[in-house]
Amino acid sequence: MEGQPHPYASTDLKLPGYVPNFLTQFTIVSVYGLSSLLVVSLIWILSGRSRKLAKIDRLLMCWWAFTGLTHVILEGYFVFSPEFYKDKTAHYLAGVWKEYSKGDSRYAARDAATVTVEGVTAVFEGPASLLAVYAIASGKSYSYILQFPVSLGQLYGTAVYFLTAYLEGDHFAASSYHYYVYYIGANASWVVVPSLIAIRCWNKIFSAVQVQGQKKTKSH
Repeated sequence: MEGQPHPYASTDLKLPGYVPNFLTQFTIVSVYGLSSLLVVSLIWILSGRSRKLAKIDRLLMCWWAFTGLTHVILEGYFVFSPEFYKDKTAHYLAGVWKEYSKGDSRYAARDAATVTVEGVTAVFEGPASLLAVYAIASGKSYSYILQFPVSLGQLYGTAVYFLTAYLEGDHFAASSYHYYVYYIGANASWVVVPSLIAIRCWNKIFSAVQVQGQKKTKSH
């Protein structure tokens, strides 16, 4: 079964059984945006009940909840649904990846590097991000130690994602619009925010180690 012609960048890409997206871009973006806003708002309101949490901690909880659920739900679906492009049921998550593949056809093609990066992200970084929400809310001592490697992991995954595309010619977007809005724009947050969090965590950990060192020096 050949399926219908696909809208993705590579003309050599064969997708037997491809079914066009039933969902519009507006529907996909609206559902994702409203769902994300709901999650962030809920975390912000609930975290506001604790007087011990500073605004920066509450903002971090919002970020980790948002990114954790994105990793687990969206990216998790992609990893474990290799034939999402054949979906005939208007399944929302299948529609997301049918649409996003216009910005990066490696998703529809099941590129090995892309699947690997997304797999690690969904299985490890997703749950770790949600654990960070709990760690911050509970004031756990491992909070910064957890956030630091997860942020580095996000940066590493994003770097591999962009670099592999560059080394392969960076020709996976259906148009300039999809390239800048989907490929660049949709991933920009996972460069900026993890960088800021990693720097903050490094400073916090470094300061804690310094204080501990000074205590040991005084005790001797």
